[in-house]
Amino acid sequence: MKAKIKICGLSRGVDIEYANRARPDYIGFVFWEKSRRRVTAEQAAALRKKLDSEIQAVGVFVDASCDEIISLLEAGTIDIAQLHGDESEEDIRYIQAVTHKPVIKAVRVRDRYDVEAWLDSSADWLLFDSGMGSGITFDWQLLAGVEREYFLAGGLNPENLRELPEYICPYAVDLSSGVETEGVKDFEKMRMAVDCVRKV
Repeated sequence: MKAKIKICGLSRGVDIEYANRARPDYIGFVFWEKSRRRVTAEQAAALRKKLDSEIQAVGVFVDASCDEIISLLEAGTIDIAQLHGDESEEDIRYIQAVTHKPVIKAVRVRDRYDVEAWLDSSADWLLFDSGMGSGITFDWQLLAGVEREYFLAGGLNPENLRELPEYICPYAVDLSSGVETEGVKDFEKMRMAVDCVRKV
């Protein structure tokens, strides 16, 4: 099965236009207050209306209340919740039970223990990253042998996507700064990243 691709951190109308043309499987809206890519619920709802119906929208949260996350899922602003903070297994199961929508749990990978500690999570997918929006890769060898489906993030770009080793097999790859130029989304880089994933 070919990997899927998520382009995260869309915040402008033109970003949605780029996504509709580049055709990733997922896009991400960041609701974390400290992110320069942050959107409000109102902005995300307006952007979502412009998004092609075949592309799923993921909401990225850091220690947000379950009520806030559930509200955005039930409103249809997002299809999937991605949790980047200290959310618990109870939080994950509660959101799933109330909304019947998928949850991604982001895991910051520093060593193999970080990976193994979450392998039994009830999250629909894990997302392995080097840190929230760090734009830096981590040692991919730490994911060798992981059998459950996961998203790979952290410093990915159209160039290093071609170098992914055979010992890891992500369900999806997640890019943000790697498809930007001077801090904003770049259509050509988005297109190149999507094309690369479709061909690998």
